[in-house]
Amino acid sequence: MRLLQYNNDGDLSLTEFFGSEIPKYAILSHRWGAEEVTLKDLINGTSKSKAGYGKIQFCSEQAKRNSLQYFWVDTCCIDKSNAVELQEAINSMFRWYQNAVQCYVYLSDVSTKKRKASDSFTESTWEPAFRSSKWFTRGWTLQELLAPGPALVKFFSREGDYLGDKRTLERQINEITGISVCALRGTPLSQFDIEDRLSWAEHRQTTREEDKAYSLFGIFDIQIPLLYGEGGKKALKRLREEINKPLKDKAFEQLWKEGDIHLKDLDRLPSATGAAFNSFSKQHEPTCLPDTRVDLLEDIYNWADGQDERSIFWLNGLAGTGKSTIARTVAHTYFNKKRLGASFFFSKGGGDVSHAGKFFTTLAVQLAYVVPSFKTHICGVLRERTDIANLSLLDQWRQLVLGPLSKLEKLHQSFVLVIDALDECEGDINVRIILELLAEARLLKTVRLRVFLTSRPEIPIRHGIHRISQAEHKDFILHNIPLTIVNHDIYLFLEYNLETIRQEWSFEADWPGEAVLKQLVLHACGLFIWAATACRFIREGKRFACKRLDTLLKGSSSGVTTPEKHLDEIYLTVLKHSISSDYSDEEKKEVCDMLKHALGSLVVLLSPLSAPSLSKLLHLPKEDIDRTFMDLHAILDISEDPICQLRLHHSSFRDFLLSKNRCEDFWVDEKKVHQILAAKCIQLMSQTLKKDICETYAFSSQTSQVENSWIKKCLPPEVQYACIYWVQHLQKGGSQVQDSEEVHRFLQAHLLHWLEALGWMGKTSEGIQSILSLEAHVLVNESPNLYALIHDAKRFALYNRLVIEKVPFQLYCSALVFAPKNSIVRKKFKSYIPDWIQLKPKVQAHWNATLQTLEGHTSYVYSVAFSLDGKQVASGSDDRTVRLWDAATGALQQTLEGHTGCVNSVAFSPDGKQIVSGSGDRTVRLWNAATGALQQRLMGHTNYVSSVAFSLDGKQVISGSGDKTVRLWDAVTGALQQTLKSHTSYVNSVAFSPDGKQVVSGSDDKTVRLWDAATGALQQTLEGHTGCVNSVAFSPDGKQVASGSGDMTVRLWDAAMGALQQTLEGYTSYVYSALQQALKGHTNYVNSALQQTLEGHTSYVNSVAFSLDSKQVVSGSSDRTVRLWDAVTGALQQTLEGHTSSVNSVAFSPNGKQVISGSGDMTVWLWDAAMGALQQTLEGHTGCVNSVAFSPDGKQVVSGSGDRTVRLWDAATGALQQTLEGHTSPVNSVAFSPDGKQVASGSDDRTVRLWNAATGAPQQTLEGHISYVHLVAFSPDSKQVVSGSGDMTVRLWDAATGALQHTLEGYTGCVDSVAFSPDGKQVASGSRDMTVWLWDAATGALQRMLMGRTMYVNSATFLSNKKLLPSLRVSNHWIVQGDTNILWLPPDYRETHSATWNESLVIGHSSGRISFFCFKKEAKLVM
Repeated sequence: MRLLQYNNDGDLSLTEFFGSEIPKYAILSHRWGAEEVTLKDLINGTSKSKAGYGKIQFCSEQAKRNSLQYFWVDTCCIDKSNAVELQEAINSMFRWYQNAVQCYVYLSDVSTKKRKASDSFTESTWEPAFRSSKWFTRGWTLQELLAPGPALVKFFSREGDYLGDKRTLERQINEITGISVCALRGTPLSQFDIEDRLSWAEHRQTTREEDKAYSLFGIFDIQIPLLYGEGGKKALKRLREEINKPLKDKAFEQLWKEGDIHLKDLDRLPSATGAAFNSFSKQHEPTCLPDTRVDLLEDIYNWADGQDERSIFWLNGLAGTGKSTIARTVAHTYFNKKRLGASFFFSKGGGDVSHAGKFFTTLAVQLAYVVPSFKTHICGVLRERTDIANLSLLDQWRQLVLGPLSKLEKLHQSFVLVIDALDECEGDINVRIILELLAEARLLKTVRLRVFLTSRPEIPIRHGIHRISQAEHKDFILHNIPLTIVNHDIYLFLEYNLETIRQEWSFEADWPGEAVLKQLVLHACGLFIWAATACRFIREGKRFACKRLDTLLKGSSSGVTTPEKHLDEIYLTVLKHSISSDYSDEEKKEVCDMLKHALGSLVVLLSPLSAPSLSKLLHLPKEDIDRTFMDLHAILDISEDPICQLRLHHSSFRDFLLSKNRCEDFWVDEKKVHQILAAKCIQLMSQTLKKDICETYAFSSQTSQVENSWIKKCLPPEVQYACIYWVQHLQKGGSQVQDSEEVHRFLQAHLLHWLEALGWMGKTSEGIQSILSLEAHVLVNESPNLYALIHDAKRFALYNRLVIEKVPFQLYCSALVFAPKNSIVRKKFKSYIPDWIQLKPKVQAHWNATLQTLEGHTSYVYSVAFSLDGKQVASGSDDRTVRLWDAATGALQQTLEGHTGCVNSVAFSPDGKQIVSGSGDRTVRLWNAATGALQQRLMGHTNYVSSVAFSLDGKQVISGSGDKTVRLWDAVTGALQQTLKSHTSYVNSVAFSPDGKQVVSGSDDKTVRLWDAATGALQQTLEGHTGCVNSVAFSPDGKQVASGSGDMTVRLWDAAMGALQQTLEGYTSYVYSALQQALKGHTNYVNSALQQTLEGHTSYVNSVAFSLDSKQVVSGSSDRTVRLWDAVTGALQQTLEGHTSSVNSVAFSPNGKQVISGSGDMTVWLWDAAMGALQQTLEGHTGCVNSVAFSPDGKQVVSGSGDRTVRLWDAATGALQQTLEGHTSPVNSVAFSPDGKQVASGSDDRTVRLWNAATGAPQQTLEGHISYVHLVAFSPDSKQVVSGSGDMTVRLWDAATGALQHTLEGYTGCVDSVAFSPDGKQVASGSRDMTVWLWDAATGALQRMLMGRTMYVNSATFLSNKKLLPSLRVSNHWIVQGDTNILWLPPDYRETHSATWNESLVIGHSSGRISFFCFKKEAKLVM
């Protein structure tokens, strides 16, 4: 790699470096002009005569400012006449830009000279030129933009003025290029879809057509030979082929040998225990015997192995007809052939195998072990999406199964999935989703996936199967097989099993005989479950097997009866035989009652438990459970391992036991059992739950940091069961709960303990759903106190859901501290608040209208919508996703991915089955709301889609776009029906009338337009707004139209005539929404009443400061007020009003008697700190005042302004003393030297200036920063100045000579705060990269770095012992003491500004509130 440098004589020289020898260097990005300097020009000495030499000089000067000796410019550092060198350079280009320390983007078509006529000196007009710069249209500049880090790409005008970096100009670059914000922020490009990356280059141009492909080498991390002359199409084709090459199996094997792929990657995927056909718990389950099910199995194997196009085989049959045995046989067959992809055997009440939560993750794990190359792809998914197991079924299926399978290279592979008893999966909706997704197996091209599925013919499954095309599934009804064939197979089954028993007990050779076998076949009545139960019953009799066989023969009716009747008889026989005939009647009754209690609990359990866990739940000795179940092996699967869960051999026994007409004296009253289980759950939780149940002893312990094994030890299975299911048992029991009952007592004593346990278990959403169910279960009139507690618990849990999930122990800190003053939960449990929180913030009296905050999007949320039934919420975001949320619990249900631009608008169809989204990628998309599947992609708009909506009948979709059109689409077929053209600017909002006959649209052209939805004819143009129309809506009766505008008004119009009816004025900013809701059966509006008006600021808090005695706090806000607070009690002392714009800066005078404030109204005001009276208004600035400070003696005030001046004022009289001019851009920071002799100022012009405080004369101009100077400060001895800048450096200067002493580098974000320690030996600096760094002021050496801060660094950050204060700061929504998170800040209390003094902390919030905290010094922050 050749690098440029200037020699001492000012001439350029080139040095070639290789490999690790390459030094730090800067790199230039630019557009080639007519006279660029080439390598030949440098060698010949003719470079200075070329016009392009100026860019080289520019790059050199910038490199010098960044203390870089070397730099690289493509025009003259590559010999393009050498084909080999050119190939190497193009292949290395991305890496060269990636490794550069600085990347300077020189924009020759962007100028900073011109300014607006008003020239307020605060806003230049370069941005329009920046947005239209041709640099963004060139092919090669794409990798030059993306390769370096976010803060390393710096943009300059043609005059060399710094415009900003990739981070500060992120929004503009995103809008110009359409490139994802995540990509601009440095997310690895491999995490973006191939089509996404290609779309970034779609409209870029290159001089040579082949370069359109070659310029993308780095974007896809590939290399192919350069073949100039092959043409653009061929080059792109070769590029595509290289991109699409999957991993070779040999490459996988090598990676495996080298240890780059580990089994631990799969450990992150949850797998359902006992799901596989050959799992430990199923190892004794039978398969079909030889010569049984011959025709059926042959049919199945022909389907799986042949060319049948149908991807699903549905085997359905009634209970007990042998479906599971057939499924195990099929699974076993293909397992032996190494073609079994995966198996999942559902079981009702079986924990993980009773629901769909781990269904697809389990299939993925099994597939990964079967197909090595599949494992490679799935591990890649896991590394990119660590949260995949928490995503929707759709996302799991497509990303973990379908996607990786589609990438397998080897053609014509065939795998079988075996899914048994789908009818036993909880949730009809999930069953339907699974069927719809499994049908997508037909989409696989290189791999053939066969899905063998069994179930009872339940309605949800029948409907789900029928929704799939008949050409895609093969059905077989098991109970329709001729009875003669079934009886033959049952005969062979009985013969085999009874022969085994005969040999085991050495019975006679002819036992039991053909006649007995035929009689048993008749008794089975076509049910394999009867035969299997009979064999188990006989076997368990051991030496009395013959006697038990006789019992069955005698007990079974010989008449013609239904199969169910025969099944009942054998179940009754087993139960009766478990009670000894030698017992007295009283003893028999006692044993029968115990059997009904234990067995009834077992069949009613909502998730299986082991015998020890069941005994603890029921508060029974384990010996009683063991004795009760000892003779029930015929119906129960009882393992010798005590920790194995108890299971029924067949679900038909549950149906039998719960039917009063079928099981005689053994009938179990299901409701009564639920009531008993509810009471037992509450009893167990009351005895075991406690604060810090997992013994973490730290309030900051996160669930992710505690091992699952430890959680299971602290919360054993029976306790977890009780926590999850007690409310469901209560509901299913059907009894009402009164104040005096155990529920009220439990919640009063253990609510927080229960929520904490749920947090550790990862079941917070389930807990919230339980509270919601409980609220619906309790009658408010009969139990007002209990209802009030449950309602308050609901608000408490919803508000704190996020912290319960992540840091459960904060329930006793943050959750209680920030709960409203009158919250019942807060009052009940206030004793739990730690005593080390000495001063708590003032909070609102009652819960406000905010129910919960849904966090998860990674960028701005532009649109939200409720489903019509109110159960779901959809949100569209700048992160390019649509997210679906459970409106009750706040849980994320689906993440709909596919858009390649921001999602601007979302809406539900009236039936809630579809979602429509409009995006900056110019498309409208229709999604299935249940599965998240993309149904339609509607293309046609030529600019971003701003607004979408469904018609009231759900048959049409409307979209408005930046292309100035409104489009109507068929919601079923996606066909374009109408294009409505008439607007002369962007369309911002569209809506259908309730009857679907009209469409309304609002536009940047300041008009509202009404259209005929059938013909597309323009009916009315409603004029009157003087600003862009941002939102439109019809009234529920369709007679009125409302419109909201940038002119700050809402207007009501007659929808028929177009006449203006009302102009609603009073807004002080843009009106963005004019939404009215039409609810079925209602025409009134839905309002949310304001419950509290909290005294305090009503807008963003921009600045806070302590008085030097730490007794007062002053705050300045965008609400145009300054407020004084008591720092001890938090009480508001004074509200200082008068500013007519936001207050940007506030400070106390050294004696604490005065307050100074600087405002966007271009004035500085002096206030009496005791009385709050205005003393002086210092007027003169013509731009906003950004910074103010008192002189050390309090006699002078200095102010810095957007008008580019620094002004000195007499603090007593308010008289202007000096106007210090010289800065060429806004002044951001001003400071007096401690001796009062100098003033320092930092500016957007990248300089620090020193002034004589007495005369105003300029003393020094300190140059070196290459971005704006954010803050300046003097050392205590006035000999040094420190400055922090947007160029991510801190610089130390000699205050007397202006010489640069040290450049302190290392930050990855702009430096926004700096301060000296009281002894002047240290400098602390804070950056937007969330770190605080401590430096040696004499040597510039880094001494210490604190990660994770958002607090402002000032002199109070240092203790008297001269060390950086490790005590209090705000970081990532936490109050942090030292390195320990101590108090989580909920969304309403997130900081906009904060200040600390010793153990006190004050935080300003976006709501305008100010929160005060005081913590016990050196408190032991553990339990």
